[in-house]
Amino acid sequence: MSEQQPAPATFRVVHNDEEQYSVWWADRDLPAGWHAEGTEGTREECLAHIDEIWTDMRPASLRRRMAEQAAG
Repeated sequence: MSEQQPAPATFRVVHNDEEQYSVWWADRDLPAGWHAEGTEGTREECLAHIDEIWTDMRPASLRRRMAEQAAG
């Protein structure tokens, strides 16, 4: 008999209010403060998506503060 392999886990891309991204198990409730971005897949697929969309690692509050200071 062949041994069945467990199905690979499905993950989702999540983000917080500071626009920071992470991956989370698709079958689990999200931790407080995190929101589903809409992408699901393998962990590797989700991480690849994050690499494409998360181009500025600074938290949103820092980006806003720096923009305000630059504006004067």
